[in-house]
Amino acid sequence: MPIPTPQHYNILFLCTGNSARSIMSEGILNHRAKGAFTAYSAGSHPSGTVRPEALHQLELAGIPTTGFRSKSWDEFAAPGAPQINFVFTVCDNAAHEVCPIWPGHPMTAHWGVADPAAVKGTPEEIERAFHDAFTHLDRRISLFLSLPLSTLEDMAIQREIDQIGRQ
Repeated sequence: MPIPTPQHYNILFLCTGNSARSIMSEGILNHRAKGAFTAYSAGSHPSGTVRPEALHQLELAGIPTTGFRSKSWDEFAAPGAPQINFVFTVCDNAAHEVCPIWPGHPMTAHWGVADPAAVKGTPEEIERAFHDAFTHLDRRISLFLSLPLSTLEDMAIQREIDQIGRQ
């Protein structure tokens, strides 16, 4: 029997630096979610800056870029933080770190995406790395948004989310 699920979900995208992949994920989901979801992003060791190349990819997709900042995941484990329903790690480092205990025990998944900020090379090669990461995240988020969350049980949702992470 399906369990009742909220009509609105909060999602936290985690990465180590919260400068590129998690920022792009936050922007993509908030843009595509049409009010059913609110996305946030954070890092275990935030860099303190958002990569301009990540913001450029969002701009190219017509996604607003105001208000993004690199922040610690501690903000989302503190009293008064939004209740998180889903936590997605989007980089390998954050997937292996010990995460805070999130109130409400949200569903979690790892969506490993190559780090475009680590690419060294020509401006074209760096641009391509950010574009590839954006495309990869956009595809996974689109698949996630197509899930019929209100009709699935917790275990079925977790299996579907894990499957998206392997794509």
